[in-house]
Amino acid sequence: MVNAAAPSESPFLAACRGEEPDRTPVWFMRQAGRSLPEYKRARAGTAMLEACRTPELVCEITMQPVRRYGVDAAIFFSDIVVPVAAVGVDIEIVPGVGPVVAEPFRTEDDVKRLRNLDPCDVPYVTEAIGLLGKELGDTPLIGFAGAPFTLASYLIEGGPSRDHAKTKALMHSRPDVWHALASRLAAICGEFLRVQVEAGAKAVQLFDSWAGALSEADYREFALPHSTAALAGVAQSVPRIHFGVGTGHLLEAMSETGAEISGVDFRVPLDHAAARLPGKVLQGNLDPALILADEAPLLAATDAITAAGRAAKGHIFNLGHGVLPDSDPEKLKLVVDRVHETTAR
Repeated sequence: MVNAAAPSESPFLAACRGEEPDRTPVWFMRQAGRSLPEYKRARAGTAMLEACRTPELVCEITMQPVRRYGVDAAIFFSDIVVPVAAVGVDIEIVPGVGPVVAEPFRTEDDVKRLRNLDPCDVPYVTEAIGLLGKELGDTPLIGFAGAPFTLASYLIEGGPSRDHAKTKALMHSRPDVWHALASRLAAICGEFLRVQVEAGAKAVQLFDSWAGALSEADYREFALPHSTAALAGVAQSVPRIHFGVGTGHLLEAMSETGAEISGVDFRVPLDHAAARLPGKVLQGNLDPALILADEAPLLAATDAITAAGRAAKGHIFNLGHGVLPDSDPEKLKLVVDRVHETTAR
């Protein structure tokens, strides 16, 4: 029998532990920004990486969706390339394009350019989480990092890629170089997560944007060991969530990273995921595009997902990817309220 959480317990943290919270908790990937008008005003004239290095701005942006939506967790406002930029990689987030690397990483000598991350490299992270600790009250903060495969793909390709051809070619042609690069990135990711946890984050999410481009065999050989290593640094300290895009064929493999919670994208029904991952807490998985739909189909889809989530050991309601820029904040609020109202115990 599932243990019931204490009445004052955070619904999000209770669900993370597989307990029965007083309601199904809700938060949204990319809730800190993207569609909020107050985010656009706060970010006006500030480049993304600069925003991530400004503690007061990070605190404000992280808090905005908590105030507006009443979500059950805050996600730390950052970007997956923040830790690699902090160790000296010349990388820029180009509006409308994404991260662009000045000198791609493709050789043994390139790997040597990556040094370990020191907490002193990211003092703004610790400072921002300190500010958030005074603002969030009982709402838990989720720390955040990109997974080694996705980071390595950006570094190898030099920017976003549709087919990750250079990455896959390097993995198979020079597995020694690949594993050396991914191992260093795993250490950087793990330290970045640890810094956030030590500063006060109550859970973490490792986000693997591009893992869905891999076959299961390639994922197990080239990505799984490094994501496992990245998450190991915060094992036994906070709940760990692992999410990938287009990774329905990798659910079982990704669950082997040690993460207590498996994020499920919108392509896999939650009850199917629960059958494939018995005893696992699941997070997800409303299609983000449905936020742009009319109210009736949006609420119907929301209800269907909360119902399917009952098949899992625990369920955290989320989108099946991140908030789209054109999303109506009122629709996101509608979803939060609907989940809370229909699942209150």
